[in-house]
Amino acid sequence: MQLNRHSFVSLFFAAFIAAMPTADLSAQSSFSKGEKPFATISRMLMGAPQRDSLVQLTRNQVGLDYKFGAVTPGQAFDCSGLVQWVMAKFNLDLPRTSREQATLGRAIPKDPSKLQVGDLLVFGKGRAVDHIGIYVGDGKYVHAANSRKGVVEASLPTGRSATTWWKGVRRLFDKEPVVPSILGTAILPGPTST
Repeated sequence: MQLNRHSFVSLFFAAFIAAMPTADLSAQSSFSKGEKPFATISRMLMGAPQRDSLVQLTRNQVGLDYKFGAVTPGQAFDCSGLVQWVMAKFNLDLPRTSREQATLGRAIPKDPSKLQVGDLLVFGKGRAVDHIGIYVGDGKYVHAANSRKGVVEASLPTGRSATTWWKGVRRLFDKEPVVPSILGTAILPGPTST
C-alpha cells in the first residue's frame, strides 16, 4: 500500500495524538471562548515538559543586569519585565508592573509545599506590592533583584521577611486557565486547592 503525502501527515498526526498521555489531556481538553487556538492547545498540553521549559528559560536569565523599566532579553530586566517576558513565551499576556501582575491568576497559600513551578511570588513593604519573582522549584525563585545583584536565583524568604516582605503567591498555570488571554477575556477561576 502506497501512502500519499496527505495520508502520511494524517497518519503521523493521529499517531502523535495517540501516544500522548490521556489523563492530563482529558482534564484539560476544553476550548475556551475567546482564547487563541494555539494558546488553547498549549494549555491543554501543559505538563511537566513545559514546566521544565519554563524553569530553564527563567534560569537562563540569571546573571543579567537589573535596569529599572528594562525588558531586554540577553541584557537587562527589572522584576516585572522579567516576569512579563518569560510568561509571554508561554502565551500569557501580562501587564507591565508588579502591582498589576500581583492581581492575576489565583491566590495560593504561602506554603512552600503548595508551590508549583511558574507561580509568581509577590513582595512589598506595608500593603504595597513592589516586587515579583518566578518560582522555579526546590524552594527557589528567580527575580531581578536590584542594580547591584541583577537577575538572581534565591531561596524562599524565611523568618521575618517571610511574614513581612513576602506578600503572597499567584498561580497562572493550572488545569483551567486562570489568566486573561491576549484578547482580554475574564480571569477564570481554577479548581480550589485543599
